[in-house]
Amino acid sequence: MDLKEVYSENLLNFTKEATEHYPGILTDEAMTFMSVLHEKFNKGRLTLLKNREDQQILFDKGALPTFPVETKSIREGNWEAAKTPADLLDRRVEITGPVDRKMVINALNSGAKTFMADFEDSTSPTWSNLMLGQQNLKDAVNRTITLEDTKKNKIYSLNEQTAVLIVRPRGLHLNEKHLVINNEQASGSLIDFGLYAFHNHKQLIDNGTAPYFYIPKLEHYLEARWWNEVFEFSQEYFGVKNGTFKATVLIETINASFQLDEIIFELREHIVGLNCGRWDYIFSYIKKLRNNPAFIVPNRDQVTMTAPFMSAYSQLVIQRCHKRNIHAIGGMAAQIPIKNNEEANKIAFDKVIADKEREVKNGHDGTWVAHPDLVPLAMTVFDKYMPNKNQIDLKRDDLHVTEDNLLETPKGTITEEGIRKNISISVLYIASWLNGQGAAALHNLMEDAATAEISRSQLWQWLQNKVVLDNQKVLCEKYYHRLAMEEFEKIREKVGNENHEKQKYRLAEQILDILVVNDKFIEFLTIPGYKYL
Repeated sequence: MDLKEVYSENLLNFTKEATEHYPGILTDEAMTFMSVLHEKFNKGRLTLLKNREDQQILFDKGALPTFPVETKSIREGNWEAAKTPADLLDRRVEITGPVDRKMVINALNSGAKTFMADFEDSTSPTWSNLMLGQQNLKDAVNRTITLEDTKKNKIYSLNEQTAVLIVRPRGLHLNEKHLVINNEQASGSLIDFGLYAFHNHKQLIDNGTAPYFYIPKLEHYLEARWWNEVFEFSQEYFGVKNGTFKATVLIETINASFQLDEIIFELREHIVGLNCGRWDYIFSYIKKLRNNPAFIVPNRDQVTMTAPFMSAYSQLVIQRCHKRNIHAIGGMAAQIPIKNNEEANKIAFDKVIADKEREVKNGHDGTWVAHPDLVPLAMTVFDKYMPNKNQIDLKRDDLHVTEDNLLETPKGTITEEGIRKNISISVLYIASWLNGQGAAALHNLMEDAATAEISRSQLWQWLQNKVVLDNQKVLCEKYYHRLAMEEFEKIREKVGNENHEKQKYRLAEQILDILVVNDKFIEFLTIPGYKYL
């Protein structure tokens, strides 16, 4: 019997506002597929999330990440992943960003090799953002997407040659409150993945490509296995060949860097690369080891890719990817152009060039940028040092990365200025997110949820451990509250009293207070914030 018929009688209880405005996306057939995915995979997702909680208990007692004993044979084996499709062989520059209409058009036209359309860290998951995002991607796949800007008297449309589209769904930890199936909130991961795959798999294949995905925030190879099962089932449901869907996994948790081979192995029929999600990785390092005073992380600005634990992780990704014949994609250049300031732009762009040169010389096959103006800059660097489509042939057998290398505490100082900056960035970003903007230009950098997570998690870690600053003062609650109130007042003065309330800065301050002055660590800032969207 056809799989669609097996599940055609599933009862769906979707909230009214979920379906009434987006009939082209939330069709009966699509909703049946959402129900199918939920019934088959949501229970497993919840089990995986419980496993994360159990692992954190062990970390809180002093345990540290290790290379799993039970998978030693996988790490030492000579197997390879399946063949990479032709349109993903050259990924030297990838642009990333949210799924709003203008961004989708500009990113696809940017000259980058691929565009990661992001439903996760750079998209605030309002219902309209998510559903309009699905419509935008559907229109892009069908090459019908346009946008008229009446103020500029300009119509945006796709160039003949565009970047290859890759979609990042939300992480396993995020629910979708607008879709209730069997009296349970749906999984944000399955909704984002499922709607895109359902509406676009046929047209993508007709276009000579396929559904490609970036998978975020994995913490264990069993989570990779879960995604592999989702891919296998969905391909069977759609009647397409197994291995058609392809995935790149973001290595952005400290746990995952100890299981690189295992993650690749679980997804070996579908995986085409790993990516160094550097900002979330720093956040994960802080979060997972938060109660261990041996792993206090200094000011965020001091933790760069040259920090030993970051360099070790990045190079290990290259080695393990190339051994398995897949791509190793480097990290994000978050800099954005600064208008009317050539000197500041030169400093920023010089940092980008140095970062990209380090990546390509280490062996990365591509890199990330957040702004179209950085595409030519990064492209020039990779064109110079990587004349072929990739450098998977560079195996980096010279490397020997140990558990201690991956955990080495970064050196540096903790300053009052660093505390103030973390408070400011956290409030400004959370307010932006609450107002429906998941990517915010702050201090000449493109901030998303990952960078804001570093800021607020550092504040929690420093306060809980009562760190001594470089001014010899101890960070206690009284000291923190004084700095916080001063930074809050600076923001209020800058935006004005009316905007301060209207644009939810006060609510953002309250959420930050919950996140920082709290005996318990809240896993993601988006969880307490989501109820206000």
